[in-house]
Amino acid sequence: MTADTQQPPAEFVPTTWTGKLRGVAERKLPYDKALPETQPAYVASWIYVFGVLTLVSLVVIVITGAVLAFEGPMWYNSSSVGLFFNSLHFWSVQLFMFFMVIHLWGKFWMAAWRGKRAKTWITGCLAFLVSIGAGLSGYALQTNFESQWISFQSKDGLNATGVGAWFSVTDIGQMLLVHAFLLPAVIAIIVIGHVVLVRLHGVVPPIDAAKVEPDPQVSPAPQESTVGEAS
Repeated sequence: MTADTQQPPAEFVPTTWTGKLRGVAERKLPYDKALPETQPAYVASWIYVFGVLTLVSLVVIVITGAVLAFEGPMWYNSSSVGLFFNSLHFWSVQLFMFFMVIHLWGKFWMAAWRGKRAKTWITGCLAFLVSIGAGLSGYALQTNFESQWISFQSKDGLNATGVGAWFSVTDIGQMLLVHAFLLPAVIAIIVIGHVVLVRLHGVVPPIDAAKVEPDPQVSPAPQESTVGEAS
C-alpha cells in the first residue's frame, strides 16, 4: 500500500487581459462587498436615504426621457399623454437635483472623504456638475418661449467664456444629441463608478460614530454594528 501523494492543483494564473481584469475585479470588489446582506446600524438615519432617492429619481429621468426622445417635441408639446410624460420628466429632474443637493451637503458635513473615500466624494461632485449641464440642455429642448429666453441668455454667457465657437445652446440639433446621449452617458459612467466605490469602501459613518474608524481595506466592519438587510 502506498500513501496518496497527489499534490493539490496549482492556482490558476490568468494570462489574458480579460482574465487579469476579472482577477483585479474579484480582489478589489469581492461579492460580499458588491452585494452585502447587512448594513451598519447608522445607515438607519434619514440622511442616508437621499443617496437612494437620487438614484431612483435618475431612473425615472432616464425612462421618461427615452419616451420623450422617441416621440419627439410635437408629441410632448401637443398631446395630453405627451404633456404628462413631459411633466413627469421635468419634476423628476427637480427632485433629482433637490435630493442630490441634500445628499452632497449631508456628506460634506459628515466629512465623507474620510477612510480613503476621497474618490467617492469627487465622483459625487462630478455627477452634480455634469447634471447642471444636462439640466441646461434639457431646458433648451422645451421649444417654447421660456426655453428660447434661457437659451439666448446662456448663449451670451457661454460666448463670454470662449466656447461659443463650437458649442451653442441655440442649436436644437446639437442640444438634442448633448442632452439625450452625451451627458446621460457621462452621468451614467460617473454614477456607476460612485456606487462601486461606495460598495468598496462602505458608507461613511457619522463623525461621532466611533473615535477610531477601522480601515475598510484592512479589517471588516464589526458584526455587532450591522442590522437589517441591505437594499
